[in-house]
Amino acid sequence: MNIASKYISRVALLIILTFSLQGFSMSDPEKEAHVEATEGKINTKEGIDNYIKHHLKDSHDFHLYSYTNDAGEGKHIGFPLPVILWSSNGLVTFMSSEFHHDDNGQVIVNRGGSKFTKLHSVIYELDANATAISFDEHHHPENAHKPLDFSITKSVFGMLLAGLLMILGFRALASGYKKSPIPTGFARVLEPLVLYVRDEIARPNIGEKNYRKFMGFLLTVFFFIWVLNLLGLTPLGFNVTGQIAVTVCLALFTFLIVQFNGNKEYWKHIFWMPGVPVLMKIALIPVELLGILTKPFSLFVRLFANITAGHSVVMGIAALMILLKAQFGTVGATGISVFLTLFLTVIELLVAFLQAYIFTMLSSLFIGMAVAEHDHEHEHDAHGHEVADTEDVRADFI
Repeated sequence: MNIASKYISRVALLIILTFSLQGFSMSDPEKEAHVEATEGKINTKEGIDNYIKHHLKDSHDFHLYSYTNDAGEGKHIGFPLPVILWSSNGLVTFMSSEFHHDDNGQVIVNRGGSKFTKLHSVIYELDANATAISFDEHHHPENAHKPLDFSITKSVFGMLLAGLLMILGFRALASGYKKSPIPTGFARVLEPLVLYVRDEIARPNIGEKNYRKFMGFLLTVFFFIWVLNLLGLTPLGFNVTGQIAVTVCLALFTFLIVQFNGNKEYWKHIFWMPGVPVLMKIALIPVELLGILTKPFSLFVRLFANITAGHSVVMGIAALMILLKAQFGTVGATGISVFLTLFLTVIELLVAFLQAYIFTMLSSLFIGMAVAEHDHEHEHDAHGHEVADTEDVRADFI
């Protein structure tokens, strides 16, 4: 067994063991009464909508599923994650199990001289004299504030896992090249993708002269988004690329790389467009400056919206077995739901790759527009035909 297979097998075993971890029960009387009243089921449209919204949010623990035991107690299967807060009294750490799965601000955790509660997936620190959280007329906490939260949330855990998988995979690929020019094992899956990013994305959009400088970033962002999207299709319930903060950070990296690598021709086209009248040049300056901001905006909104919509649709289709039970019966509603869910999941596999490709392709295009050299002789192929370069790509994009 080669190195890559060993690493992948160990990671797969770790994920399997994760499913076997049993969490802790919820002790909040109000929520236990609610679970007992509904027999632990989510069987209304409002309940399903709230469940989907909660699933799409980031969380401080992994909640796989819930059930009600014979004693009528609500049980939750999952495992906690570390909570790391900078409170009024300094650094505080504890496990999210201290909240007992409460998300309504009922459970109070006392740590480091501070009191904390969790409301709608957000941790609040109560004021010094407060014993319970209270709300104003708009249902906003009025006696609590948000501490600085550095917790290892589910999304952070997903990013760390994706980074680990990338390190193991590319380390195996690099090690394979030291032994043979032809990769073996799992490295044979990675090599075509690396060549695809290089030959179909980086070279055409950035140009032969400059593409190598940006290959590290393009490969990283492509595989990072792709792996996170695939993790989002697992039962662990990751929705990392569906978090607006994550997509904003990815787009910000592209924005900074473009601005810091833009040549004088790039900035000249923004502040003093060549070949147009002076008045038009002045009028185009704010338009071009706005274009600098709209490019990263389109990057993070596109990725966030597509992934969030995909997860919402899949979960909504899965919920059809509950909503259509009265019309088609248990067997009929379940069959329709399973068939449509499997169909959409297959489409989501394509979307996972497609969104990684689009983000990487647009990033390379924006970089190519910034480093393109203008007013030069075009290269020609062996037949004497002009070869398109990044200036031509930019012109076609505009």
